Amino acid sequence: MGERREGVLDDEAIVERLRTELPRWRYEDGWIRRTYKTAGWKSTLMVINTVGHLAEAAWHHPDLTASYAWVEVRLMNHAAKGITEKDFALARKIEEVIDWQPGTEGGPLEGTPTDPRFAYIKHDR
Repeated sequence: MGERREGVLDDEAIVERLRTELPRWRYEDGWIRRTYKTAGWKSTLMVINTVGHLAEAAWHHPDLTASYAWVEVRLMNHAAKGITEKDFALARKIEEVIDWQPGTEGGPLEGTPTDPRFAYIKHDR
């Protein structure tokens, strides 16, 4: 249970895995999706470029929609015509990198200043 043709996950498995593994992502219209809120256009472009780099390195390419202060990432395995392990693996990597907050780790990297001039991602936490 949990999979059908060529490694495509069924709807129930997708919803459950998002709930437990990627709670900020949602399943809608055959895609797993996440919208990242940013501080503005410059930050939006940085998110797009980061997602682009990760996708190209993984050779698994999402669909993106962007506006001034947000980016929506949509993943679905086009070849398999559904959600597969590739989608979950890339979603986890995107989430890890985009949501990284070095200032909360206590190490030498201080993270983005709280000054609005330097604002970047609007974290959900």
